[in-house]
Amino acid sequence: MRFLCLHGMGTSGAIFSIQTSAFRSKLDPEKYVFDFVDAPFESAPSAGVDAFFPPPNYTFWRGIDPTDVKGAHEWLLTLLDRQGPYDGVVCFSQGCALISSFILYHNNERPEEPLPFKAAIFICGGIPLGVISDLGLPVSAEAWEINERTGRELHEKAGAAAAEIQAIMEGGRDARKGLWDRTDTLDHDPLAEFPTDRTNVFGLDYTRFPDTLKITIPTVHIYGSKDPRYPSSMQLIHFSEEGKRRIYDHAGGHDIPRTTVVSDKIAELVKWLEVMLTE
Repeated sequence: MRFLCLHGMGTSGAIFSIQTSAFRSKLDPEKYVFDFVDAPFESAPSAGVDAFFPPPNYTFWRGIDPTDVKGAHEWLLTLLDRQGPYDGVVCFSQGCALISSFILYHNNERPEEPLPFKAAIFICGGIPLGVISDLGLPVSAEAWEINERTGRELHEKAGAAAAEIQAIMEGGRDARKGLWDRTDTLDHDPLAEFPTDRTNVFGLDYTRFPDTLKITIPTVHIYGSKDPRYPSSMQLIHFSEEGKRRIYDHAGGHDIPRTTVVSDKIAELVKWLEVMLTE
């Protein structure tokens, strides 16, 4: 299988390669190929990134309105035409926003055409609410408020985590201990069960959304129960067809833990996608 890999905002293909190296090491490189690319625009690093990785850093859009997002879709189509075909995509954070929004617009505007990829792995990401609204779907004030709060919380927590890691490293202690463990400021309960009430998934009522927009290709959704942006991950999951999706809580924050348990599980999910595409 060949995967296109799309990084988060303010990082790069090289950084995403490092972030995913642990689970990719569990997969046969002859069978699974991962192609890492940089987003089209240079940008400032995301909070905390510059403490660990040198520039340059990139973003798929400079604004977040539908025009900017659709511009990124044109870039994506050009890339797929030049470097494809790909069996699937692997995305993190903003990369998830790029792919999920691309699929929704595709389903709305060109439903008779197949997507240019057959499967997707979403890691710690969601769909921009502006895209949902642009498609004529209702987005409640509650959803907008949660989106604003969780975005601010992620920025603050990522910056604080970077400072903490730096202090820990200088003190020679365990750099991974407790980075996302402060959960009292989260907008959700990290111990709660997966939200099954489709009438209110952090402010979105999926019973009012047409089935024609659903993501029907096989999907894997990897998220962290301590991630401030957990609500957005839950919203994206509910856009995906239940019988063709797998979900996995890595129990961390807005990151990809490199533990053996997590790496083995993600590798297992990649193999599940392969099975789904061969059935």
